[in-house]
Amino acid sequence: MRARTRTGLGALAAGVVSVLLAGTASAAPSPGAPGVGDPYYPNAGNGGTDVLHYDIRLTYQPATDLLSGTTTLLLTATQDLSRFDLDFALKASSVRVNNRPAQFTNQTGNGELVVTPAQPLLKGQTATVVVAYADTPSTETVDGINAWKKGSFGALGIDEPQSSAWWFPANDHPTDKATYDVSIEAPDGNVAISNGSLVRTQKSRAGWTRWQWRSTKPQATYLTSFIVGNYELVQSTTPDGKPFITAYGADLGDSLYAAKASVERTPEIDEFLATQFGPYPFEAEGGVVTSGIGFSLENQTRPTYGARNFRAGSNTTLIAHENAHQWFGDNVSLGRWSDIWLNEGFASYAEWLWSEHEGEGTVAELAQYTYDSNPADGDLWKLVPADPGADNQFDNAVYDRGALTLQALRTAVGDEAFFKILQTWQATKGGKDGRILEFIALAEKISGKPLHDLFQTWLYTAGKPAVGPNGAAPAALRSAAPGSVKPRSYDQIQQNHRFLAASHAG
Repeated sequence: MRARTRTGLGALAAGVVSVLLAGTASAAPSPGAPGVGDPYYPNAGNGGTDVLHYDIRLTYQPATDLLSGTTTLLLTATQDLSRFDLDFALKASSVRVNNRPAQFTNQTGNGELVVTPAQPLLKGQTATVVVAYADTPSTETVDGINAWKKGSFGALGIDEPQSSAWWFPANDHPTDKATYDVSIEAPDGNVAISNGSLVRTQKSRAGWTRWQWRSTKPQATYLTSFIVGNYELVQSTTPDGKPFITAYGADLGDSLYAAKASVERTPEIDEFLATQFGPYPFEAEGGVVTSGIGFSLENQTRPTYGARNFRAGSNTTLIAHENAHQWFGDNVSLGRWSDIWLNEGFASYAEWLWSEHEGEGTVAELAQYTYDSNPADGDLWKLVPADPGADNQFDNAVYDRGALTLQALRTAVGDEAFFKILQTWQATKGGKDGRILEFIALAEKISGKPLHDLFQTWLYTAGKPAVGPNGAAPAALRSAAPGSVKPRSYDQIQQNHRFLAASHAG
């Protein structure tokens, strides 16, 4: 019996070894995919790699738009790799992987830098990749698009959903966040701005200054900013001791003081938002106002605002919107671009929360007025926020109907459960990414209520819901009735959304 058992075990062991050897033989290193599989942007991101850190060291000459330098990526292989892609629109001049020269191909037309290391990377191996380049970003396109902004204001590497490809090679998708060191050398008279904390400025050579920025929290590529131009830089600290850095373009004219009266209140607004969403998630705060864009974008720790948003005066609802993104979009990033509601619906709801805090109209009033003032055949109800399509990610339905969805949720589950859901989402998903269905599951778990029908109605089904966001709203909330008074913040919030939607950034 023992002999038979031992013989059987020996045969089994031999078989296992044979299978393992066969599996090993067939599992040769293979190329990483050119994208992560996002249906909206098939080439966004890269398969087979997870970037841990970017060290970006550049020199920029505004007069010629020449950008030169190196980006060093610390990345981990998530499979055995014979080669891998990086998202990059510029022309690389050399690539080294683990200090060895690597073969590479600049597929600049579709934004791919294909790298073949001298030795394959094995799954779990951490590699150092150094890409050197010198190019003019304003001349390069990806699928016919150029996201670089160049003009009298200087230069901006600012846009959504993609902008990093025009100034550093990356795994350009929100599901791969990393930490950053960004060092930009620019001619004297210019300020170079990025994210996080300003570590130092130094005279690098005659006529040039180098600006060193550090971001220590996980950060998505499209939230990483490159700004060079003539700006007034203001440095201070928040009441709780974080660096607070703002900047204002020298060409803002009559909008300058209105911009300052808005952006300089960021710590106060973040303090309020923290009472709603949980602790502010990053190491610094701030904002930049520029004439180089018409939209605004939630760049991590330092949102960028288009100057036209302040032409009519101060605009703190916009500050609330972009800083709410520090929680919803930055700290918890979307898992696929179709999940854009997790960013824009929540940031729009924050505008309503701030309006109520400021006495400019309550959340319930704003929600009811938005619902009542949009007829059943209106554009607001034609698009579903849960999957608007790549061309409609920043449609007003994602903003307004997205916020209405949250008010409907709050009505259904009550204030205590509602804010617990928002804060738990931050606590459990912070530094990572999330999907809409995960949020719905969390809402059901915390509230103890079945919410499928609610989300199906508000997020996934075209058409105006039969019942408004406040349920059977009291007459006092039916603010769009004849002779009623519009909430005072309503027009400003709507203008914010029009500017965001029209510029295809958010």
